[in-house]
Amino acid sequence: MTSTGVSSNTSVEMPGAGTVDMKLEVVTLPVSGVDRAKSFYRSLGWRLDADIRRGDAFRAVQLTPPHSACSIAFSDLDGNGWLLQEIKTRLPGREWTD
Repeated sequence: MTSTGVSSNTSVEMPGAGTVDMKLEVVTLPVSGVDRAKSFYRSLGWRLDADIRRGDAFRAVQLTPPHSACSIAFSDLDGNGWLLQEIKTRLPGREWTD
């Protein structure tokens, strides 16, 4: 009998679990009045990142506190959710300068 060099061992060696550098970037905050909430947070000096409308069915507003790595997004009362996104490089105009 000759050996073909093929192992009958079917186990797969998995790499060890590592750590991932995770940071909280966006929190979804349901509000009953999007315009009222937007006005309130803007009066606190928060930066407006986005205000997107698609008819009467969809609106997304996102604001960021000064010098914060985390933003808040406002959803309608029916659609709550979490968005996890990885930011490796901030877009121009979205970095804190001081």
